[in-house]
Amino acid sequence: MDKTKQALDYFRNKFNCSQSVVTVFGPEYGLSEDDCLRIAAAFGGGMGRRQHICGAVTGALMVLGLKYGKGLDDHEEKKRYTYQLTKEFFDEFVRLNGSENCFELLDRLDMNDPDDYKKIVERNYYEIRCEKYITDAVNILSKMIEQEQQE
Repeated sequence: MDKTKQALDYFRNKFNCSQSVVTVFGPEYGLSEDDCLRIAAAFGGGMGRRQHICGAVTGALMVLGLKYGKGLDDHEEKKRYTYQLTKEFFDEFVRLNGSENCFELLDRLDMNDPDDYKKIVERNYYEIRCEKYITDAVNILSKMIEQEQQE
């Protein structure tokens, strides 16, 4: 099954943006589906519904860390390379969406405010916008990994 479709299936089944992105990649890098869901749980809604960095973005960055990040016995270069890839990811995501900030991406509506939350739901932002951000995150990440493997 296509990773984008898988991620959207997770999201549509009540998992957050971050969980939806991490879980379609994590098992390839040694994490179980359940571990992925648990690790990413706090990052939804821009980190615990604080609406900071978009959950789809944080999920993608976790995957970059899983694949490229510096571990105990790795050289410092792995950390620098991961930071470079992080910058590339951010640049592309912002190019496509105008921001990486959840609050900005949802038209500055506060999902913790009952009136704003009602507007988010009425405008179908979770279905329209959040699903786009998940799709973009998965596609950017897939393209980055594919390009790196071809080098």
